[in-house]
Amino acid sequence: MHLRDMFAREGRTFSFEFFPPRSDAAARELIDSMSEFAKLRPTFVSVTYGAGGSTRDRTHNLVVALRQVEEIDPIPHLTCVGHDEDQVHAILRRYARAGLSNIMTLRGDPPKDSGGDRGSFRQASDLVRFIQRFNASNEHPDRRGFGVAVAGFPEGHPLTPNRMLEMDYLKAKVDAGADAIVTQMFFENRDFYDFRERCELAGITVPILAGIMPVTSFKGMRKMAELAAGARYPASLLRAVNRTKGQEEAVRRVGVHWATEQCRDLLDHDVAGIHFYTLNRSTATREIYATLGVSDSLALGAHGA
Repeated sequence: MHLRDMFAREGRTFSFEFFPPRSDAAARELIDSMSEFAKLRPTFVSVTYGAGGSTRDRTHNLVVALRQVEEIDPIPHLTCVGHDEDQVHAILRRYARAGLSNIMTLRGDPPKDSGGDRGSFRQASDLVRFIQRFNASNEHPDRRGFGVAVAGFPEGHPLTPNRMLEMDYLKAKVDAGADAIVTQMFFENRDFYDFRERCELAGITVPILAGIMPVTSFKGMRKMAELAAGARYPASLLRAVNRTKGQEEAVRRVGVHWATEQCRDLLDHDVAGIHFYTLNRSTATREIYATLGVSDSLALGAHGA
């Protein structure tokens, strides 16, 4: 289903993000676990893409496999790094023929051994424009072509310390044809609300989905901060984690409780959607839904929820 139709039908979306498993066995295990995610009735799920397209085939294989799960609507990530126009055109044609309706476009990071080669696309806005040219070619079965989502950074993009310039870049992606913004993870909702207001001031009107990742281990916190190039943990969250004295199950409970409260507050403040970074595990997400008192996304999406 095209992103525009999702927002028109659902009003508020709830989505999950996965990464391609590194082995065939792990991929089969993830597909087998999809029944647990499907019970939550996500609006869509997204599948990440390794640096420089290093997991290109695994990403494609996973989204095609997910396409066969009736309750799952997959959206593949596509990055600028290391691709020329012919390669991206081939990827888009392949996804169109597989019946995929949407693409998540990202600037991406070059592999460490790439020598800094960025390919034909310097910015995500360049990739969005290229996808729109593909859409105009009528190679996609939907006359509108692919729906396009782009990334947003409530805490600030790590490579763009000038927040006004950062907003210019985001506006360029939206003006190029993006249908929605999915934010990087954040742990302080005030950062998201300020980001949303700055988007409004910049004339950005597409839906903005809040990225939520429950902390599930102390080791995972450090890794998250590294992957996100500077995730900011509020002092109150750090104090709560420190009280656990490093007990892993206690850390996990603190993290799930924190994420649940973030979601409750976001719902109260009319968020357009919530995007859960699942780390390929359903337990924390299912606990958040249960604590919020709902069994699936349809109940969670009700604006009285």
